[in-house]
Amino acid sequence: MAAAAAAAAAEQQSSNGPVKKSMREKAVERRNVNKEHNSNFKAGYIPIDEDRLHKTGLRGRKGNLAICVIILLFILAVINLIITLVIWAVIRIGPNGCDSMEFHESGLLRFKQVSDMGVIHPLYKSTVGGRRNENLVITGNNQPIVFQQGTTKLSVEKNKTSITSDIGMQFFDPRTQNILFSTDYETHEFHLPSGVKSLNVQKASTERITSNATSDLNIKVDGRAIVRGNEGVFIMGKTIEFHMGGNMELKAENSIILNGTVMVSTTRLPSSSSGDQFGTGDWVRYKLCMCADGTLFKVQVTGQNMGCQISDNPCGNTH
Repeated sequence: MAAAAAAAAAEQQSSNGPVKKSMREKAVERRNVNKEHNSNFKAGYIPIDEDRLHKTGLRGRKGNLAICVIILLFILAVINLIITLVIWAVIRIGPNGCDSMEFHESGLLRFKQVSDMGVIHPLYKSTVGGRRNENLVITGNNQPIVFQQGTTKLSVEKNKTSITSDIGMQFFDPRTQNILFSTDYETHEFHLPSGVKSLNVQKASTERITSNATSDLNIKVDGRAIVRGNEGVFIMGKTIEFHMGGNMELKAENSIILNGTVMVSTTRLPSSSSGDQFGTGDWVRYKLCMCADGTLFKVQVTGQNMGCQISDNPCGNTH
């Protein structure tokens, strides 16, 4: 009955206005609310499908592509580091600059140490040289040293030095500007340089070939030698000798003149036995005859002890 009376009194009071609570009642009510809230783990939870949410970051193919780009950048960084180390080791860059070479404002590149390189391509109108009081030493390791500019090439080998050019060549003293050797035959007469004893050519076109007064002129070939003149060939000398292993052929449009004493060694000429008949067999024999003026002509041999007197003798009455 007492509780019912208290509840009725509370309703009567609430209907009349707000009911004032004591401090103790308020603390108890706050503690109960917090206890209920902390024990309710599903408060404010809304079930959502994660596949339908907007995903951030690199996923799938984009993530794989990003990994590949990172790996590629790492490889390039390693290659760049290796190149930098090689350049640093070869050029020897230090705190005081480059130890192996110098760069000048005039475009000069000076090597201060021994350099090992394969092919050098100088720029247009470039010069390769050494210091004023030092020699320029160029060494090839079991290979020839080749200087080439266009079609002109200088090759220095172990046993020989060769120069080939399609446009000609010229050597001169840089101090006096005197021409030592030139292939410009229209301006300068061709002379072998001092110390050069022989000249090896495949084909030469010139007006004359001479030697000095104290030495002989020797022309040697391994195969066949052809001497041709548009207006004739004149061979002059104190003694002229022809040594050959095969045939010697003389051709002329008008005449062949031998002026002087002519001797022919018959040791290698074919000869017949005493029992052979002239004009028979596979051989056709001729006798070489000479006129008093040096004109040569041939006579077919048809019998023994045959002379040079024939009806169509080119010498006339004297032969």
